Amino acid sequence: MHLPIPYRPEADVVSHRLASLEGALDWSAAAAAATPWVEAVRRHPPPFWAMESLLREYPISSAEGLALMRLAEALLRVPDAATAIALTADQLGRADFEGTADSTLSRLSSAAIAMSKKFLPEGDHPPGLMAKLGARTVVAATLRAVQLLGRQFVLGQTIAEAMDEARSAHRKQGALRFSYDMLGEGARNDADALRYLDSYTQAIGAIAAGADAARGPEHNDGISIKLSALHPRYEDAQRERVLRELVPRVWRLCELAADANLNLTIDAEEVDRLELSLDVFEALAARVAAGRPQWRGFGLALQAYQTRALELIAHVTAVARRHKLRLMCRLVKGAYWDAEIKRAQELGLPHYPVFTHKHHSDVSYLACARALLSAPDAVYPQFATHNAGTIAAILQMAEAAQAPFELQRLHGMGEGVYREVMKSTTAPVRVYAPVGQHKDLLAYLVRRLLENGANSSFVNQLGDEQVNIGELLMSPLWLEPSNPALPLPPALYGPAPARRNSEGVDLAVEPMRAPLLAALETTAVPAVELFDVASAPKAVAASAAAFRSWRKTPVETRAAMLRQAADALQRELPRFCALLVKEAFKTWGDAVAEVREAVDFLRYYADEAERIMQPVALPGPTGESNELRLTARGPWVCISPWNFPLAIFAGQVAAALATGNTVLAKPAEQTPAIALEAVKLLHAAGVPADALQLLHGPGETVGAALVAAPGVAGVVFTGSTQVARIIHRALAAKEGPIVPLIAETGGINAMLVDSSALPEQVVDAVVQSAFRSAGQRCSALRLLVLHDGIADAVIEMIRGAAGELAAGDPALLSTDVGPVIDAEAADNIRRHLKRLDSEAKRLLAPASSSSSAEGNMIAPQAYEVPSIDSVTSEIFGPVLQIARWGTGELSDPAEVIDRINALGYGLTLGIQTRIDSRAQALAARAHVGNIYVNRNIIGAVVGVQPFGGEGLSGTGPKAGGPHYLYRFCAEQTVTVNTTAAGGNAALLSAVA
Repeated sequence: MHLPIPYRPEADVVSHRLASLEGALDWSAAAAAATPWVEAVRRHPPPFWAMESLLREYPISSAEGLALMRLAEALLRVPDAATAIALTADQLGRADFEGTADSTLSRLSSAAIAMSKKFLPEGDHPPGLMAKLGARTVVAATLRAVQLLGRQFVLGQTIAEAMDEARSAHRKQGALRFSYDMLGEGARNDADALRYLDSYTQAIGAIAAGADAARGPEHNDGISIKLSALHPRYEDAQRERVLRELVPRVWRLCELAADANLNLTIDAEEVDRLELSLDVFEALAARVAAGRPQWRGFGLALQAYQTRALELIAHVTAVARRHKLRLMCRLVKGAYWDAEIKRAQELGLPHYPVFTHKHHSDVSYLACARALLSAPDAVYPQFATHNAGTIAAILQMAEAAQAPFELQRLHGMGEGVYREVMKSTTAPVRVYAPVGQHKDLLAYLVRRLLENGANSSFVNQLGDEQVNIGELLMSPLWLEPSNPALPLPPALYGPAPARRNSEGVDLAVEPMRAPLLAALETTAVPAVELFDVASAPKAVAASAAAFRSWRKTPVETRAAMLRQAADALQRELPRFCALLVKEAFKTWGDAVAEVREAVDFLRYYADEAERIMQPVALPGPTGESNELRLTARGPWVCISPWNFPLAIFAGQVAAALATGNTVLAKPAEQTPAIALEAVKLLHAAGVPADALQLLHGPGETVGAALVAAPGVAGVVFTGSTQVARIIHRALAAKEGPIVPLIAETGGINAMLVDSSALPEQVVDAVVQSAFRSAGQRCSALRLLVLHDGIADAVIEMIRGAAGELAAGDPALLSTDVGPVIDAEAADNIRRHLKRLDSEAKRLLAPASSSSSAEGNMIAPQAYEVPSIDSVTSEIFGPVLQIARWGTGELSDPAEVIDRINALGYGLTLGIQTRIDSRAQALAARAHVGNIYVNRNIIGAVVGVQPFGGEGLSGTGPKAGGPHYLYRFCAEQTVTVNTTAAGGNAALLSAVA
């Protein structure tokens, strides 16, 4: 690793940054310098079409601002009129543009938009002919408005158009330079990457033609490149491949830029890619030093909101000095803050990798600026900011350091501030200028709107005269005592005594993954003794005997045992991950997620048992008390699957034990060792041996014997629908009490995609949902239903993205898809593939057969099928079937949901749309247990997304939800006549 771990206490980092600024900055002087700039901007605000004006009139926090943002993000890419009308109606219908603001922008936009709403249909209902004609006119007008909006942020739709605009700006302000960015989403396949490479190549050629190679790169326009656009697998796990394939591509661009003496900047990306970016950067720096040592235009962007930004600058400076280079480094705040926060929470990381207080990011920015200005031999700093106070502080520190530098702003932002700044400094200003088609770049626009439109941002507050100048230019140089601003990921569910979130691992951080790899070397899969099926009656009798004392154990004691086991499992995460990799062929990411899920189940059910098993006093007539109690039922048979041999096993067992039942646990015969180790943890935590017995053996014998045994009080099962039916019939045939069955089975899980969805997001969600875990999840995507208007393009993207997945040994960090569980599973999948080859259109290359240790490999497969109805059975593996909708009988998305309902399953459903009312209506129409909108459909989190289906997908209640434990309990009402001995003291005292 080049840098420290990114997950460190925020207060410690900020304290260090503040110390580094001691004596280096007089903030009061900086604020005094910035005050006249702010006053001038407020006296002469930007024109009504400028982005600042839009943000002032329609803040992102308002319904109107959000509606405009959503329209800008999606409308231009919608190919069909029906969806465009529905999207426009949905978004404009949520806002009130008939405001009273008196600005030119407000008068024009509010009047036009408010009137246009009258021509739009209500919700997702088809309009009549006249309304349709009016709606089309409204949509056309809205499209033009969105295109005009795009022009405020996008310099040109082609490099030639952008350079024409730049030349016009040069004539007005000769000190301006430009850094062009051929923006777009990251590549999903190599064809995307090569297209972006060609775009960058053509752009450098065009910029070079207008540049003066005799001048330094500081004086020429330049280009910014995005590494994730140049490689489809730009991620740490694919490091060797990235260095092998990406570095030569970028080097070709560097050579072109060096020959023309241009600035080429590598843009910053997410935290988990930073170390990889540094590997690529250092490889390129070595090539520059060897092949173009005179070039002083190579550089990269640095994000100040990262907690290790200052260490990053020290490292980059050391690289420059080692190779005797002068780099150009752009310092930015950062544009992925919300994504970084969410990722840290989802992964259960110890701290956030970014600052949670805005002024802490400001402190970091200033500390980084000082460090950059202190290394003029190695770095030419480029300060990208729209904050007047920050600009003044930089000018002050730069004057003290006597170091060259430049300022940067984003095209369409900060023009008013920089108009004033350029009157008082000779420092050059460079405009970061997005270039590309509006329909491709407006996702970028939305991100910048969110970043700069936040209520706390300088750009927003600059235009708000209710924020006085003293408050606007207040010093950021202080440590927030209530730190951080958000609960840390371990405390995601609240402060103690609330349940603690399970702790995870960032596999992109070498010190965090090292214990897992070490455990792989030392962990052996233990042999598990087969249970003698003839002993089933004896095991049930022992469980029944243990039940008599276990049920009397206070619920608080039982819960404490589960929490103790959870803590032990958390400590032993590396060993259990290694077991999952070796016995269940899990990839490392899946293994970590499964251990965490098991920890969450143990803690969640401990809390839930304490909550629900308290007696509840019920209202009634005077003179009596009425109390509802939950009681344990007796021995439960827990039959768990091989696809989640730890998480589902632990969840079933914990639910039964927490509620006072005893457990006869029958794990999948393919993965008994993992179950054995889990049982050992529970026994060590205090659960009696007879209260939790592990009975390993085939389902046909051991499982069947336990289900049929007299004295069993309940069965909880996860597996196939076919086996669930067998268990159901066996229980129904038994004499004696009616035994409850909780069954969670699979499903033909579908995802409906309309033409407003962002194709890149769809492809990411589809690839994760269909192919992660080799498709061996109950929740995995089996049927993708695409709108015909975007189907061809999305299918091509899926083909490319699936082809980029690495299939192989799950013990390798680079593996995306491991083998299926055994030869029987592989053979069953291959039979389905053979059938589909004759019935459907194959979209991916045939799966190769292998006889290696990973011989049960099934590469990701996809087929286009003629209709939803033709998908009649679940294929439990990495096989995706794709159907179309949007024309003929299936022109209405509601009809698509009806067809999906008719399949009979109801476990998971994905809906990809930007039409909010449509998403809600379709979700309400679906007979499905778990519905996910605009994301993947796998990875339900305990206590957050309770999991379970209906119909052929199971009985309910949902695992990991607040209703689950009730099914393990019997209910008892106790009514006591409190006046039996005479007199009603409570009544007499109440009326006394």
